Amino acid sequence: MSTAAAAREDQRIQQDVLAELAWDAEVQPNEIGVSVEQGVVNLTGWVDSSARRWAATRCAQRVRGVRAVADDIEVRLPGSPGVTDAEIAIAASRALEWDSFVPAERLDVTVANGWVMLRGEVEFGWQRRSAERELRRLRGVRGITNLIEVRPPAPTDTDRMLRDVRRALGRALGTRQVSVAVDGDTLVLSGVVRSWWERDQAERVAWSAPGVREVETQLLVGE
Repeated sequence: MSTAAAAREDQRIQQDVLAELAWDAEVQPNEIGVSVEQGVVNLTGWVDSSARRWAATRCAQRVRGVRAVADDIEVRLPGSPGVTDAEIAIAASRALEWDSFVPAERLDVTVANGWVMLRGEVEFGWQRRSAERELRRLRGVRGITNLIEVRPPAPTDTDRMLRDVRRALGRALGTRQVSVAVDGDTLVLSGVVRSWWERDQAERVAWSAPGVREVETQLLVGE
């Protein structure tokens, strides 16, 4: 692609991301800036909740041609008195208790200035991911630091885990090639997928495998 064509494509992506942000009711109102270089979208500005920040990132990922998203959005809570840290902590604890797949009794939640800290232990990586997802949408949350440790109930058979993940990826993505490797306690996904939906599916599969403690995604999104 020529330099001029690449610039036109970046401009088209920028316009589409701005339109998607304006379209998505979860993001409005917003003060978000969008710049694009070689298909990489950079989001700047501010929103009034962690949930809106996450929604803005997802908006950009939905746009055709986006290869990666850099999220530099700041969360600024409203100036008027809002949700206290104590109220956020109570809401977070209740949200975890209501999720039947998350062992809430083994998790600890602390909140400081709207920032949630998650600690504790779970048996599966997807439980760690689910706990964070439950809290991301709570009102007043500025961000989340997830320090939950994954401790599998049995020793991990690395060869079997790799085999099972590759088979599951084949079922989910068909013939699309995603490379799977292990680096210490981390399962590493690499390769090229056709969309952010495929990237999300690959991550979901990886986190669902027994014995996975951490997932590193190096997948590129291409046409």
